[in-house]
Amino acid sequence: METRDTGAALTSEEAVRSATGRSYEAWFRVLDEADMVSRGHGEIAGALTGEHGVAHWWAQTITVAYERARGLRPPHGGRDGLFSISASKTIEAPVERLFEAFMDGGLRERWLPGCELRERTSQPARSARFDWADGATRVNVGFEPKGDARSQVGLAHERLADAEAAEDMKRYWRERLNALKGLLEG
Repeated sequence: METRDTGAALTSEEAVRSATGRSYEAWFRVLDEADMVSRGHGEIAGALTGEHGVAHWWAQTITVAYERARGLRPPHGGRDGLFSISASKTIEAPVERLFEAFMDGGLRERWLPGCELRERTSQPARSARFDWADGATRVNVGFEPKGDARSQVGLAHERLADAEAAEDMKRYWRERLNALKGLLEG
């Protein structure tokens, strides 16, 4: 089957080969031979983990790349027609302070002005899930300590309507995470 040009891979070829023992194209051949192009995302990822022993995270990475290469999923898009983006930043601050910057409305207003985040659920210093603005989209945030005074935030903004909205939000979150870094490290 012909591979479509769908933009840059989600994770480097070298990283995939190192972690799984095969390149993207080698995995794509395995999946094509099993007629996975006609299967759902969960079934493809399940075959990679169950039949080939690929770790869950790598199975997801390969599955998304395969779906993109075969024209089943646009960049930043899901097979459901919705789009999502991710952004992350390592910040010189304890993970508890980083978590607080998302959870405390006054502090959040200083780096994320005018934005409405409504908490859905959270685990202190680990994760938080929010409805964004009118609730049509969601923001899921994970926090990871990188030492006593350094931590990383990773977020996914999900259920975006189209590719243009995804690109806009990708830019927006990069800017806002830089503002957060400036606030907490300043």
